[in-house]
Amino acid sequence: LIYFYFLLQTDLQLWIIMVRFRNRYLVMEIFLDPNKDLAKDDPIILTANNVSKAIKDSIRQNFGECGLASLIGSFQVTYVNNITKLCIIRVAREGLEKLWSSTTMVRSIGQCQVMFNLLDLSGSIRACKVAALKCDEAKSEQYKQLMGDNITPEITETMQNCLEKIKILS
Repeated sequence: LIYFYFLLQTDLQLWIIMVRFRNRYLVMEIFLDPNKDLAKDDPIILTANNVSKAIKDSIRQNFGECGLASLIGSFQVTYVNNITKLCIIRVAREGLEKLWSSTTMVRSIGQCQVMFNLLDLSGSIRACKVAALKCDEAKSEQYKQLMGDNITPEITETMQNCLEKIKILS
């Protein structure tokens, strides 16, 4: 009987060790109010806290406190680029549908109207980094062409820092 209990306990520990927590990573683009001119100063500075708060408010509004509580443990806005309006969001695999539907229902961040667009969905941070780098580099070039001579060295440095942040994500 003791041997059986030991085997049962050992098998249970092996099962617990083998179970892995699986995340999904969403690369999302944030569109600001289309009536605003992109070349002028943006009405809001996007940060991980601003984006996270807007998404959490949407989850609470659409799925209630229990829906928010089920996602809060794994939900994280990992990366936000204020210039290219690109962000990376991590969530547990089980909460992906709630998060995705909630992000489509976000209508404002602060006082600025926004809309989220999913660019890539992946199961690993490595695949997410590749997609985010590709999108961010393309959007950075587009931004440089749009701004032309008005681009400052500070903005160029900020863009380079954001690209470096993506590269060191783990």
